[in-house]
Amino acid sequence: MARLLFRPKHRLTHRRQFEAVHAARMKTPSGPLMVHSRRNGLDHPRLGMSIGRPFGGAVARNRLKRCLREAFRLLQFEIPVDRTGDRGSYDLLVTSRRHDDPGLEQYRRWLADAVEKLDRDWKRREAKP
Repeated sequence: MARLLFRPKHRLTHRRQFEAVHAARMKTPSGPLMVHSRRNGLDHPRLGMSIGRPFGGAVARNRLKRCLREAFRLLQFEIPVDRTGDRGSYDLLVTSRRHDDPGLEQYRRWLADAVEKLDRDWKRREAKP
């Protein structure tokens, strides 16, 4: 079984990576989260987060980011990877509107639902001539 780690290779770190995800123009809401995605051509998914001050103070923003990183860490091997072509897996960018803390399990469900829907949408987009 693969180890469930969240290493630097699993992160979106540069502004151009965030802009590329936004430029792909594929997003879906899931609960209070908005998840943007883009094919990355890699054999693993990557996560980026953009949680602004309107969400709340630093403590609330950091708690949300910790929960999202943990949810991603637990889901990373369930995120589809296209090993037959050069499309690879996904870059995911998560934003959030203000909400009460529902707990890690709910964040995992929201993220899993969003990834499932985005994967269907990407397959539909790529199937069009």
